[in-house]
Amino acid sequence: MSEFQKNLEKYAELAVKVGVNVQKGQTLVVNASLDAAEFVRLVVKKAYEVGAFNVVVNWADDFVSRTKYDLAPDEAFQEYPAWRAKETEELAEKGAAFMSVISSSPDLLKGVNPERISNFQKAAGTALAKYRQAIQSDKVSWTVVAAASPAWAAKVFPDVRSEQQVEKLWEAIFKATRADVDNPVDAWKKHDENLHEKVHYLNEKKYLKLHYKAPGTDLTIELPKNHLWVGAGSINENGHEFMANMPTEEVFTVPLKTGVNGTVASTKPLSYGGNIIDRFSITFENGKIVGVTAEEGEEILKRLVETDEGSHYLGEVALVPFNSPISQSNILFFNTLFDENASNHLAIGSAYAFCIEGGKKMSADELKENGLNQSITHVDFMIGSAEMDIDGITADGKSEPVFRGGNWAF
Repeated sequence: MSEFQKNLEKYAELAVKVGVNVQKGQTLVVNASLDAAEFVRLVVKKAYEVGAFNVVVNWADDFVSRTKYDLAPDEAFQEYPAWRAKETEELAEKGAAFMSVISSSPDLLKGVNPERISNFQKAAGTALAKYRQAIQSDKVSWTVVAAASPAWAAKVFPDVRSEQQVEKLWEAIFKATRADVDNPVDAWKKHDENLHEKVHYLNEKKYLKLHYKAPGTDLTIELPKNHLWVGAGSINENGHEFMANMPTEEVFTVPLKTGVNGTVASTKPLSYGGNIIDRFSITFENGKIVGVTAEEGEEILKRLVETDEGSHYLGEVALVPFNSPISQSNILFFNTLFDENASNHLAIGSAYAFCIEGGKKMSADELKENGLNQSITHVDFMIGSAEMDIDGITADGKSEPVFRGGNWAF
């Protein structure tokens, strides 16, 4: 067996055992594109080996997706198949686990009318609202992993010979997910423990606000009274652990919906809706986005903000040190799953219910009363750099260093 094949096997095992942590008798749903077929077949095998009841694979194809955006009528982007939304809801209600394998080109929909992309994002977000609630309150186990594809690899490694690009991207994925070490499952358990040390410190502090300073950024984010910092592993309603993102280097919480003020500048490109948004700045007043500018993809960014009422506010605050492994690799993945784990980031849109005490059992109205934002979208964007300082402001107004020069200050 080649080194690549060994790592691919370990990666599939990691995704099944640590990512979604498939239980005996459980159904696993895998959403993937055809580019990821070899990896997905291994995932299916590993899932059945640990006792999965059924593995449902929903295939997509980038050529088919792009052709639809180019040639289908406008009306086709204003609806999402009701049967598919119902199927997803039913599977979630029956306790299925969900794995998304992402591999599409960041430029898949470049040049497509932004209105078509925006309409489909709204339609899908509305149809899958119930499923999103289940995901964001940890009712079900879910994970997002990646697989290399020729188009994505060409974007990440344009200076590498074309026949070596995919191999190089796979190597980067294996390294970022610790799939290339001798015992990846144990390595992830240790990594989980390390992140929880930071989580514990921040939860003891209970900061009232965070103040961000960096070139182009002067931002204050108020945190809800009963906010919780979380990181790496999560626990579903049946008490089973899972890892929502692989890789992950972040600890995160929720902002108070109306407590964000100032301006923040992006530090990495954002891949959204098959397009790149880059070199952008967002200004907030009392939580609401009141201004956006971007050197690339400004129209796409404006339409993202206009998705619904909640997309005018933030739903996540995440801390990632500049010296994290993905950041130190100096690879720009043009993919949020990786790039957000190389940088402090924020998210436009919905908040995670599990980031507030008792939130997993709260109704939508109760979450709202506690200051959590609700939206049909959730889009992370990167703001961290080696020049970023963050202070934690305590309830009595004292200022304490949380980040200095892009890294933890404690």
